[in-house]
Formats: sequence, C-alpha cells, structure tokens
Amino acid sequence: MSTLLIAVSAGVVFVPGAAQAAPAGCAVAPPTPPGNTATARITSGGIDRTYLLRVPADYRQGEPRPLILVYHGRGQTPKQMQSYTGLDTLPAITVYLQGTETGDDQLGWQGAPYSNPAVDDVQFTTDVLDQLESRLCVDTHRVYATGKSNGAGFVGVLGCRLSTRIAAIAPVAGAFYQLGDQCEPQRAVPVLDFHGTADSVIPYNGVASRNLPPIQTWLSQWAQRDGCTAGLDTFFTKDDVTGQRWCGSVVEHYRISGGGHTWPGALSTSGPGKTTHTVSATQLIWDFFTAHALPGLPAATPSPCTLA
Repeated sequence: MSTLLIAVSAGVVFVPGAAQAAPAGCAVAPPTPPGNTATARITSGGIDRTYLLRVPADYRQGEPRPLILVYHGRGQTPKQMQSYTGLDTLPAITVYLQGTETGDDQLGWQGAPYSNPAVDDVQFTTDVLDQLESRLCVDTHRVYATGKSNGAGFVGVLGCRLSTRIAAIAPVAGAFYQLGDQCEPQRAVPVLDFHGTADSVIPYNGVASRNLPPIQTWLSQWAQRDGCTAGLDTFFTKDDVTGQRWCGSVVEHYRISGGGHTWPGALSTSGPGKTTHTVSATQLIWDFFTAHALPGLPAATPSPCTLA
C-alpha cells in the first residue's frame, strides 16, 4: 500500500437536472496506479484526516467511473471494512474513510451521542469528494455511500445533508439515531438497508433509552421523506432473508432472521453474531447503486462483480 498526500481544494456545486462538465480529474493520470490502494491524507476543518483510496484495475483515464464512499463501524478501521466487504471487486472507485476518536480511543462518526462535536464529518466527506473529482475521472451523477453500524448511521446523515451529491445510500446494521427535523433532503434519496433481527449491538426493534428507533420505523420515515404514500410489500424470500420495499424500489430492506451485527456475505468476521450467506450485501448494494443515478442521467446497466 502506498501513501498519497492530498490537500483540500474548492468544492463543486451540483444543480439537479443540469448538465455538468467532466471533472478536472478526467484529464489527468490517476494519483495511484489502477488496481492499487493508497493511503490519502487531507486536512478538513483544521483536522488532519486519512482515508484509503482504491482505484479499480480496469480504470482508464478519461472514462468516468462510479465512486463509493465507505464508512467503518465504531471501533473498526478502513482496512477492516476493505477486507470483509469485498467492495474492491466492484468496477468503481472505492474510498474507505477513517473516523476520529470518540473519547474512548475508538474511531467513530458524526451523528452519534458519543461523537466529537468539534468534528464535521459531512464537511470531511465534501472535501474528499472535491479532491477526488480533481484527481480522478469520477462520474459525479453516480456517487454512493455505504457503511456499517455507526458508519451506517452516518450514511443516513449524508442522505439528509448531501442529497445533491450522493445518488443513493446503503446502510448495513445501522445505528440510526433520531434525526427529527434535522433531515431535509433536497430530493428523494434511494435507500437500501440490511439488518439482523438478532443484532445485539443495534437491536432491530430499537432501544428508546439509547434514542435508537426500530429499524422498520426508520425505514418508514425515509419512505415518507421520499414521497411514498403506499405501504411496504415483500419482494424476496429465501431461507433466513426477507426483502421488503416501499414505493417500488426507492426504499428497500433486507431483514436477516437471526442475523447478528454483521455484513451479509462477509468474506471474514465483520462483527458479533450470525453472518448470513444467503445473500451478499456487496452484490445487492452494487445492483441497487447502478439502478440509481442523480437526476439528469438514466441508471446504468450493472456490471458483474466477483466475490472471492
């Protein structure tokens, strides 16, 4: 793994439905060779931050690529997320961002009660996107976010705060703290969620004393934000997995019966409890992401991924 030093530049404003010029990064060589992972360093909000940047092996200069932002769980690291998710197998630029210490020597993200109030992870995400769009050929209509646990909860925050830059979100075993009227996305945000019914860390039915809503409640709230008036329907059942959706496929949920605080289909240990291999979260996330782009462009045809 190499180390890549990066500084912050000005942001790019996206106007929904408007045509955009190709990012400056489409005209330059990638900062790390295709097929490699580099450690990037950036200063955001006066704080030195890091993330792992993976450029797909078949990356070609001048050919726009989707970009996936990945957020680890509390106490985990970007390298762990990279290892057990298998997201590197996707034909996309993958970015594994690193959180900051939450006061107990564990890394975490904005939005949780234990988060550092001096840290703005939304700004960090914006700064990283600005930089990558200047260094890589990013398809700015196809930027996505996924994460696990506290990282998944923060992905929900990004859906609220960066809805004109992030096309869709996919939280896994999410710690969704109540956002109330703080969540006002500027467009309908497609959401794909995974959660185990036996998750002992973030219980499926919520914990009122921890301000954690039931997963079904959180999803229903997103469906309402996205303008959905119809109820949910079941579209998938296989062994321990049930797929539910609101408004066709705008909000989708995979309920893992007996599933723990884990990443479905994980390549290695991702958390406590049972890991289902009935479905692969990584494959389903990719299928969902490629079906949703920011307004102004049609959805792409999914490219296959190979999970080792």
